[in-house]
Amino acid sequence: MNGRLTIVGLGPGPKDWVTPAAADAVADADYILGYSPYVNRLTPRAGQVFEASDNREELARARRALELAACGGRVAVVSGGDPGVFAMAAAVYEAVEDNPASADGIDIRVEPGVTAMLAAAARIGAPLGHDFCAISLSDNLKSWATIEKRLRLAAEADFVIALYNPASKARPEQIGKAFDILLEVLPGETLVVFARAVGRLDEEIDVVTLATAGDATCDMRTLVLIGSRATRKVISGDGRSWVYTPRSERK
Repeated sequence: MNGRLTIVGLGPGPKDWVTPAAADAVADADYILGYSPYVNRLTPRAGQVFEASDNREELARARRALELAACGGRVAVVSGGDPGVFAMAAAVYEAVEDNPASADGIDIRVEPGVTAMLAAAARIGAPLGHDFCAISLSDNLKSWATIEKRLRLAAEADFVIALYNPASKARPEQIGKAFDILLEVLPGETLVVFARAVGRLDEEIDVVTLATAGDATCDMRTLVLIGSRATRKVISGDGRSWVYTPRSERK
């Protein structure tokens, strides 16, 4: 008898940001698979089997999950944030495309989670109040030329841009290259938000301009939001400030 495979989003980190449906899927699973830092956020119940693996083993992890479910297991594959945003949901369906029979009879479902750009936006105000897009700066699965093209076109279209995977030890220079590309299109006073470890004890959020953004530091735990030409700060009478993008292009 075939089992069930649930692809679960654990949100950015805080337990309060895990949906009840995602928590139920994890609690009900016989097997929990995922990238080690995400699996380590969970406490196994009696009888559960945890299988943690490296962050570049997504396809192998997806195939293993399908194998376990095909044998009747209740399997949860966990991702941080939302599993459908640069995460494991796409890897599972890629594995199914490679071997359609591997999904036969398996109940496959995706439980959404709070993704990093939504968490960061909520912390700073409403920067995603109008049209926006998300781009990963990781060139592990696509060329840097593709990333450059998408950055330039998104800036020309005046989207608010959420940058995922902005920098790592292997490619610390790419975020600076991204800012250089954006500065070819956008004015230097464009607002940029650096949101690191949102919702955690070491959370840091900084608002700078695109002209000075190259002086900031970020890592893989940082989500970078690039404002559109309409994005602005709004300041209350008592001096508090937020970043938002008006709903109307005429405002």
